[in-house]
Amino acid sequence: MDEIARNARILSSYDPDSEFSHWFQTRGVPTPVSPELFDVLSLFDRWRARSSGALDPAAEAATRLWKTAAGQRRIPADAELTAVVRQVRRTHWTLNPAGRTATHITDVPLALNSFTKGFIVERAAGAAMSAGGARAVVVNIGGDLVVRGDWTEPVRVANPISDAENATPLATLAIANRAVATSGGYRRGVDIDGHHYSHIVDPRTARPAGHILSATVTAPDAVTAGALATAFCVLSPQESRAIAAAIPGVEFMLVERDGGRVTSAAWQTLEAPVEPPARLAAMPAVYAAEQGTWDPAFELSVNVELARFDGFGGRRPYVAVWIEDKDRFPVRTLALWFQKPRWLADLKSWYRSDRMRAMAEGSDVIASVSSATRPAGRYTLKWDGKDSHGKPVKAGPYTVCIEAAREHGTYQIIRHEMDFSGVPQQVNLTGNVEIAAASLDYRKPAAR
Repeated sequence: MDEIARNARILSSYDPDSEFSHWFQTRGVPTPVSPELFDVLSLFDRWRARSSGALDPAAEAATRLWKTAAGQRRIPADAELTAVVRQVRRTHWTLNPAGRTATHITDVPLALNSFTKGFIVERAAGAAMSAGGARAVVVNIGGDLVVRGDWTEPVRVANPISDAENATPLATLAIANRAVATSGGYRRGVDIDGHHYSHIVDPRTARPAGHILSATVTAPDAVTAGALATAFCVLSPQESRAIAAAIPGVEFMLVERDGGRVTSAAWQTLEAPVEPPARLAAMPAVYAAEQGTWDPAFELSVNVELARFDGFGGRRPYVAVWIEDKDRFPVRTLALWFQKPRWLADLKSWYRSDRMRAMAEGSDVIASVSSATRPAGRYTLKWDGKDSHGKPVKAGPYTVCIEAAREHGTYQIIRHEMDFSGVPQQVNLTGNVEIAAASLDYRKPAAR
């Protein structure tokens, strides 16, 4: 965590007091910079060339244009897009390795986001491993992760078409001493006249990239994985395949706009075998109607907004979301987010329920997920009416439980009973200390 904070103070494009922000205010002056900032600027130069311009820090200029236009409820004019492309194509800095100086040349907006996250993830993992005592480490920041040491981590790849936190993954990978990164515009961007535009823009056209919903890349290091995941959202699948083939150890999976998948030749060798639950058997389609079980055409969406906290390193809340039956028996845990197992007991209601659930089922709800980064604090979870074994539950009343506890801090639980008998319902729940707001939506999902 110290290494993450240290690098963020150097590289952040959002912190006005970061080294990058101070350097950005200079013009035409060779400025001594830290090794970290020099490395990132050098990496951008190399990746800008390697990706044929698909990665460019000046893409921030196009991003700001689209945000401004969205605020005005319009599409940017062609003349505006052309002007931004001219800005992007300029040379924005020069580097002098001998003196480790960087000269900032233009006033074009810049952001180092494309692989700064991977740069920091890699260094955080290295710091943890070099501290001594750790056999292995997994560092996951916003869906980009690295695994180092004697460990194989199962990593679920999020499905951009079914975007709940607990949705069935597209794939589960077995990752050892590698990095995984996923990029895509399905969680962030702007909406204009009912159409969603990705936050990932093509620097060569200043237009949002939309032909690829998500790109997941595994590579020996997190910088390469992060850079390629972003670039592959911009490039054509053919261009992406050619670049990946030229870099040892790179594998990828692309999800196209129509839901089709494009994978590298050895992608399947990374996929972990998925065994179905032993008790889950094939079930006739008429089973639910005949036995009075959950209508399979319906699903429950649980939308949770956590209270915001200020500053880096604040104690994040532990969160559990689960379903209980009328006897308060835990039917299904939808989410469990925590850092230190010793403080799990602070989730008093879930901890009691999970011990009961574990005794009855012995299932696990903890896993790493690689996904596109979403805005912090707002999450969606789905319940398909099945218990932790995949067996449909009976129709009728159940209680949705949302619990949050901050380490050595405040505590809150929301419990709301709903009748899941095939009648659509929507309810907004008022939050307080840890949970800012929540809503429950039980209905037939819209066709995708």
